[in-house]
Amino acid sequence: MNPILTNLLDDTQRLVVLTGAGMSAESGVPTFRDKQTGLWEQYDPETLASIQGWRRDRDLVWAWYMWRMALIQDKAEPNAGHNAIADMAKMVHVEVFTQNTDNLHERAGSTDVVHFHGNIAQPYCEDCGRIHREPIVMPEIEQQRVAPPRCVQCAGYIRPGVVFFGEMLPDGCIDQAANAILNADLVLVVGTSAIVHPVASLPPFAIQNAIPTVEINPNPTAFSPQATLHWPVSAAVGLAEIADYLHARQA
Repeated sequence: MNPILTNLLDDTQRLVVLTGAGMSAESGVPTFRDKQTGLWEQYDPETLASIQGWRRDRDLVWAWYMWRMALIQDKAEPNAGHNAIADMAKMVHVEVFTQNTDNLHERAGSTDVVHFHGNIAQPYCEDCGRIHREPIVMPEIEQQRVAPPRCVQCAGYIRPGVVFFGEMLPDGCIDQAANAILNADLVLVVGTSAIVHPVASLPPFAIQNAIPTVEINPNPTAFSPQATLHWPVSAAVGLAEIADYLHARQA
């Protein structure tokens, strides 16, 4: 492990982890930029994931998100990186802020997780905002159009629990992340392209406030030249090494 990182870890008691699509890609969760397959290859995913697309054709968008939900629930498992972050929380204070809409951090055991772009596992009523906790019946075979369920409280449409393109992020989440960063000893930026704003402003914010910030990404990003350290490894490899080092530090 890089000696710069080990020195930083030796002084770390409060850790902030910012994760992006590269974190979940190792679990087999396709990103919006990946080529769509099967029924969905003819559609632009950014159109399906937009508020305009939802309002124009709820049945189409709900069917696409049901496919993604089934993929995450049935085929995707937390990888070594997700597990390592949960493991780190046994040794230092860890706060996780993720751009991913899957619940793989929670399934790995992390409890302090903020989703910038929503949580696909928590659909809710678009009218009254009630979380839909009733079972969602998945079609036995993939379908291109499925009518979304209705809210048991107000009969409004149940929508995917994500932030669509064209919508605002949840109230206060950026401020919450910024405050966590200011109180952190170290920030890890994992598997994010560092181009999607306003979240992309957070790593530079950490550097501007003299908070050591390590980027874990096999490929350099726009943030790499500013980072305290760019570590060109995958999330699963890098985070597992960090967890192992923290265990050894405690021994």
